[in-house]
Amino acid sequence: MKLKKIAEILLVSFLMVACTPKVYKEAQKKQEEKVHEVVEKLAVNNAPVVLDTLGNQIPSGFIPAVNFGSRKPFYVIIHHTAQDSIQQTIKTFTLERTQVSAHYVIGRDGYLLQMLSDELRAWHAGAGKWGNITDMNSCSIGIELDNNGSEPFSEMQINTLLLLLGKLKKDYNIPTANFIGHGDIAPKRKSDPSILFPWERLARAGFGLWYDAPDALPPINFDVETALRRIGYDVSDLPAAIVAFKRHFVQQDLIPLMSSWDKCVLYNLYRKY
Repeated sequence: MKLKKIAEILLVSFLMVACTPKVYKEAQKKQEEKVHEVVEKLAVNNAPVVLDTLGNQIPSGFIPAVNFGSRKPFYVIIHHTAQDSIQQTIKTFTLERTQVSAHYVIGRDGYLLQMLSDELRAWHAGAGKWGNITDMNSCSIGIELDNNGSEPFSEMQINTLLLLLGKLKKDYNIPTANFIGHGDIAPKRKSDPSILFPWERLARAGFGLWYDAPDALPPINFDVETALRRIGYDVSDLPAAIVAFKRHFVQQDLIPLMSSWDKCVLYNLYRKY
C-alpha cells in the first residue's frame, strides 16, 4: 500500500516534468532530486529514537500500518505575482535561492501552468496564520495570478481560475469557506490579491463566503476584534486585520477604521462563520 502510494507520487511528478520545456531542464532535474529525497524519507522507517531523562533509549520498534494517505489540501490560497510577466514568475520559482514556489500559475491570457504536484508542500504562504493554523503551507494549495498588483484581472484569467478551483474543490472536498487570499492569512505583510480581485464573483460560484444584503445592525456590544478572529484573521495587529478584511470584503477603501457599513458586513459574515 505504502510503496504503491510512493510510486503514484513519483509517477505524477515525472509526468509533470516530462512536458517541461528544455530551457527548464535544470529545474526539472532539481525537482526530481527533491522528490527522491521526500520519497526516501517516506520509504525508510526505523524504530523511533526516544531518550529518557538519563539519556537512555527506551525500547522501541517499527511495524508498518496499512491505512494512510498522502497530504490532503484543505485550503486554497490565492496570490498575485506582483511581477510584470509570467516569465518572471517562472524564473522566480525555478531558482533555489528565492525559496518560494506555488502549485499553479495562471497567465493573463488564461494559460494554466502547474509547477508542483498538489500532494507536495509548496512554499507560498510564508509565516501566514488563519485561525489556529500557523503552518498554512502544509495544508494548502497556492495559486499565483500573473498580475502586478495594480491592474484589473483579465476575464480569461478569472475564467481559468474558476475552472481550476472547481476541480480542486471536487478533488479534495475543500470547504467553501476555505478559499482565501494571501493578504487574509498575512495581513501585516501581504496585500495580494489586490483590492481589484473579484472575490464576490468567486463566492457566488462557491469559492469563499460573501455577505448577504445586511438585514440587521450589529448589536451595541458587537466586538470587531472578536468577529475578525472568529472568521480566521490574525488580530495581533488589529489595524492590519481590518485592512485585510476590507480589502477582501468591502473593496472600497483601505482605511484601518470600521465604518457603520463595514461593521454591518462583518456582522453578517460573523454569523455565517
